[in-house]
Amino acid sequence: MRILVLSDSHSVLRTMRAYVAKIKPDAIIHLGDYYADGQVLAEENPHLVVHQVPGNCDLYRVPGSTAMTLCYPVGGVKLYMTHGHMQHVKLGLDRLLKDAREAHAQAALFGHTHEPLCRQEPDGLWVLNPGSCGFAGTAGLIETRDGAIVRCAILTREDLEEKP
Repeated sequence: MRILVLSDSHSVLRTMRAYVAKIKPDAIIHLGDYYADGQVLAEENPHLVVHQVPGNCDLYRVPGSTAMTLCYPVGGVKLYMTHGHMQHVKLGLDRLLKDAREAHAQAALFGHTHEPLCRQEPDGLWVLNPGSCGFAGTAGLIETRDGAIVRCAILTREDLEEKP
């Protein structure tokens, strides 16, 4: 399964649409800022499941009952999904990693910093921040098979270009 991970779109729908068209994902995860952008993708792609959490810029744009963090299987792997502001990721990843490990997640997905990051911790936990698809044009890609992550990567605008 191919999972497209987007964050910090800030109403730049063009880049998100380009990634969906190019990657042809089986699922989309939108990690906030702006929550409505994920809703637009869901409406435009009814054949895809869109998982999403709000970001700090969405505070007054979503109902108060909207979950700030999600953790459940997507593509057979358990993903911890959050924007990151509640875990203070700009100050470090300690709380994010602790929360993801306590949830027994296989990957911790977050945004907020606008800085792409993709790495695997020594204990096997994947950490992915797709950066900002709105400002920098970056995204994340997770590929799963048989209950495991087989690829985790950062995508850039160069990945959207046609190659000869």
